[in-house]
Amino acid sequence: MNIGIVVHGPNIIDSGYALKIINFFSEFANVSCRLGGTMGRTAVIDAALEDTIDISKKLVPSDSLSIFADEGVDAIVLLNYGKSSTTGHVFGYKVFHHYMDKNFHEDIPLIQIERPGEVDGSIVIWNLPFKSKDIDVIINKIKEEFDIMEVSTTLIKEKHFNINDTEESTDLKSDKLHNNNQKIIRKIHGVSPGENILVNGTVIGKSKSSQLSLVSVDGTIVEIMGGDIKKHGVDKLGKVDLNKAIVKTGLLRRSEIEPRVIKHKYKDNQLNIAFLNHAAEDVYALKNMDLIVTVGDDTTLLASDILFRFEIPIIGITDGDLDKLVEKGYQSNDSIIFCLEEGNDDILGSKIYKEIFNEKNYFTLNSDSNDLNQIIDELKEEIIEIIKDMNIKYIIK
Repeated sequence: MNIGIVVHGPNIIDSGYALKIINFFSEFANVSCRLGGTMGRTAVIDAALEDTIDISKKLVPSDSLSIFADEGVDAIVLLNYGKSSTTGHVFGYKVFHHYMDKNFHEDIPLIQIERPGEVDGSIVIWNLPFKSKDIDVIINKIKEEFDIMEVSTTLIKEKHFNINDTEESTDLKSDKLHNNNQKIIRKIHGVSPGENILVNGTVIGKSKSSQLSLVSVDGTIVEIMGGDIKKHGVDKLGKVDLNKAIVKTGLLRRSEIEPRVIKHKYKDNQLNIAFLNHAAEDVYALKNMDLIVTVGDDTTLLASDILFRFEIPIIGITDGDLDKLVEKGYQSNDSIIFCLEEGNDDILGSKIYKEIFNEKNYFTLNSDSNDLNQIIDELKEEIIEIIKDMNIKYIIK
């Protein structure tokens, strides 16, 4: 039997249950594993599981399911460890329906294992196309081995999706808007007060209630019902389709894990310096660079934490309070963070991209007569000169 396992998020890995479940299935089946989502990559690296869980591609969970289905596996297992059973079950429901909209193979069983090791740990059978003794045996083995209960898909749907969590309306009830504008309201499940709200990786506000909904008009988020909106974050996010957007709340990684540091390999006689602007999830593509200039508060925080594992320093451009997205963030010793007056990180980033990077994503320097620390000092001075021309206040951390 061939089983494809999709591992989602860092918490199932940090808990140790991803490896336990992979080993469990490996006792009686040929197992292949790949990551679904991007935030789990760091956890895979910290756990030294990159040879077990494929992290080579940036895939959303439903795409990982589709790939396994195309490969003709006999069953697919989705591993997740949500911050609550509510968030875990809602996640599974959404992933399954995204999968159905893409390249769904109705003849392949799909099983979700959620929050193993917790009192509310569960197994959800999203697709069971035929009565199979082998699948029944596997399901019963999982329940017994990991002491989890089965939760029906019907119960999940009735509990969380009696009313559509996204609503479309042309009645905006505002004199300032035209009648043909589109309003979308998306309810967010399993939220606690005081949590950051991220849409496609950008912090756009903070929750004040467990009842939270995002409101967009023509693709722009205009209100957070049950929370405070962060206009600066919304401006950076730009237009978004709330029906398809990836929304997360709280910490992206809750565990305090000792990071695994991989020795950085420098290329002979050259140093590569890259530019990363508001796209922290793309940082893994830059792990062979030697220095990275990052623009944006969230991007700088997450990129710094990830690149610490590869011994790569950053020069970060920020303009506000860094939101707490991970329990403990790390930063290479040679890194420098510029903190500007609010609203100036994008402007400075554009100037750096034009004047220092010549509108290219990276450049290469000969390292015969320059070491990395010298390059960092020189770039620091160049950036300071640009800031002085902008006549804005800044501090360096």
